[in-house]
Formats: sequence, structure tokens, C-alpha cells
Amino acid sequence: MSGDRKVTIVEVGPRDGLQNEKGIVPTADKLNLIRLLADAGLSRIEVTAFVSPKWVPQMADHDAVMRQAPRSARLVRSVLVPNEKGAEAAIAAGADELAVFTSASESFASKNVNCTIAESMQRFIAVVRIAKAHGLPVRGYVSCAVDCPYEGAIAPGAVAAVSSALRDLGCYEIALADTIGRGSPDRVDLMLQHVLERIPASMLACHFHDTSKRALENVDVALMRKITTFDSSAGGLGGCPYAPGAAGNVATGAIVSHLHKCGYSTGIDPVGLLIAEDFALGLRATAR
Repeated sequence: MSGDRKVTIVEVGPRDGLQNEKGIVPTADKLNLIRLLADAGLSRIEVTAFVSPKWVPQMADHDAVMRQAPRSARLVRSVLVPNEKGAEAAIAAGADELAVFTSASESFASKNVNCTIAESMQRFIAVVRIAKAHGLPVRGYVSCAVDCPYEGAIAPGAVAAVSSALRDLGCYEIALADTIGRGSPDRVDLMLQHVLERIPASMLACHFHDTSKRALENVDVALMRKITTFDSSAGGLGGCPYAPGAAGNVATGAIVSHLHKCGYSTGIDPVGLLIAEDFALGLRATAR
């Protein structure tokens, strides 16, 4: 592998990680985690989600978290939003970037966002319009890019089609998520091959869960395909409320260590990251 390539890590622990914990994590602890991650050099952090507390109670304090999250010129604070209402609230609270989420599986879309894939895309039109009016970028997630807990294996062509639709809507980056963590390197590679026929590697990110303990192998596959942006979660926090049995996201410490050993730079301080991950694991222990 190349010796001087820069890899960007998108930290999703404060949102994707904590949303799956059973106990409610105090707002102050969430903010402390975000500060520790920023201090360790993470330049992109998904801080919360402006979703209904009825469906994701762990994110009920989204407005307070967004308004109080640390700001700096080098830090992009991203927020997950499901619709126009969420987008407006997130922007009012000071979000730097919005993220929208759909799926390559109709069954998962129905369970997760209570609509079809096509209907979810319709919701995003207003989100992108509002974001552009405020000069904010929009990231798109494609859940179940390899497997679905309800449908099993997902056709690579379906992932490519949904990814293209998000790009056409105006998303500057598409994150391909192995939501239940069953992806093997050969199947991940086949999926990426199909998506890359339509979208350049510079617009793609990969979001691997580590259920099968193959996340780092899948990272290597993506790197070989010239993809250099990866999501991860401090301490491996996470899972998915709508994907039974899915383990957490690949741990930020694990992926950063792996990348550094392979000669890639991330701009992240391993010592500071260790402090942040220890704090994140402490939150998991107290939230269960």
C-alpha cells in the first residue's frame, strides 16, 4: 500500500454509537466525548441525530448537543436528519453538515424509516434544497449495502442505483454501510466494483460494522479501490436498533492503528484517541 496517502476518518460514535445503548447517556457526557474526539484530531464528527425521540430516545437531547458541541475551523460537525423538519431544526442549532439515510433494501427501509426507498428519496429533495440555501453540504448513507437482516444478500446493482440517486439529488459523499457486518472481502469488492462504475472513489466512504470480525479486511479492499474515507466509532460503540444481532461499528482505535501500520496518515493522535475511547467505553458500561 501507498506510504503517504491521507485517509479521512468520520467519527460516528456520538450518534451511531450511542443511539443503540439501552440507558440514556447524559448530555454532558456526550459533549465530553465529542470534545475528547476533537482534541484527538478527529476532523469530522457526527454529533447527533435530529430524529423523533419516540423512535430513538437516546437522541432526544439533539438540540442541546448540537448547540453546545465544540466549534473550530478544522472540525465539521455533522447531523443525521430524516426529513425537512429535521434539517431545519439542525441548521437552526448550528450544524455544519447534514446527513440523510436510505437503504438498498426495501424491507430495511420500511422498518427503519417507515417508507419505500423511492419515498425516502422524495423526502431528501427538500433537505438538500434547505442545506444548499444555507451553504451546507449533504452526505448520503446507503444502509444494507451488502446484506439485509430481512432479505439476506443485496444485489450490488441495487446499491449502485441507490448511490447514484443520492448523488443526483446533490449529496457530495455517499457512505456505503455494511449495516449488519456480514460482508466478506470478496462480496464487498463486488459491491464496490458496481458502485464505482457510476460514482468516483473520491465521492465514496465506507461504513463497516464488525459483527464477523472482518471489518479491517473490508477496509483493505476499499483502499485497494482508492476509497480513502471511512466511518468508525470510538470504542466500537454501536449496532443498529433495526438490525438485530449487528455488532458495533469498527472501532476508531482499531482502524486508525491499522491504517498507520499500513503507512497511511490520518491526522489523529493515538494517545488522545485512547483517552476518548476509554471514556466512550465507560459510557457504554454505565448505560447498560
